[in-house]
Amino acid sequence: MSCMRVYIRPPQPGDETAYREAVLRSADHLSPWNPVEPEGLPDLLRRQGPALRSFMIFDSEDHGLVGRVNVANIVRARFCNGSLGYDSYVPYEGTGRMTEGMRLIVDQCFESAPQGLGLHRLEINVQPENHRSTAMARRLGFRHEGFSPRLLFLNDAWRDHERFAITAEEWPEARAAGLREQRRSGNGTRSQRAGQQPEPGAGMSVEH
Repeated sequence: MSCMRVYIRPPQPGDETAYREAVLRSADHLSPWNPVEPEGLPDLLRRQGPALRSFMIFDSEDHGLVGRVNVANIVRARFCNGSLGYDSYVPYEGTGRMTEGMRLIVDQCFESAPQGLGLHRLEINVQPENHRSTAMARRLGFRHEGFSPRLLFLNDAWRDHERFAITAEEWPEARAAGLREQRRSGNGTRSQRAGQQPEPGAGMSVEH
């Protein structure tokens, strides 16, 4: 799938070098929120299945790795829910490319099978201090649902999280509103290069 500046696809074994280099370059902004695992791609590939689907976001011009997104804890039946976790990578942080890729992935999540995952609800859980990732959730149109104390064990402690969510019925208007804001802010033009005019969500990492 493609967008103006990014495209998405599932991870592949051939991505291992690009993934390792991207994680190492981005370790400083990933480490406060998640373990930094530059050798983690083979394990991620092994874990792909009904409960976990991962996507890579690439720059359309230079094909560099912009970010990685996990759709985890997928539950079917009457729930049809998944949890989004995401990392953005240097040098593309702050250019709006991660937001564009996230929109494509949410599209895939809500698209009916077999083209998409056929989910009805998505949630994002963010540590309260992770302001940039909170900004991403809000920019995508996810609404704040509540506070979950000691939700996940990360970096040797149980961490509190703010919970954001959106349903398939809410997504079309949220997506359109986000695109309108992107056009107003000028954060979606081909001329904007990596490292210029950081978006509010630059340097993101959300639990996955």
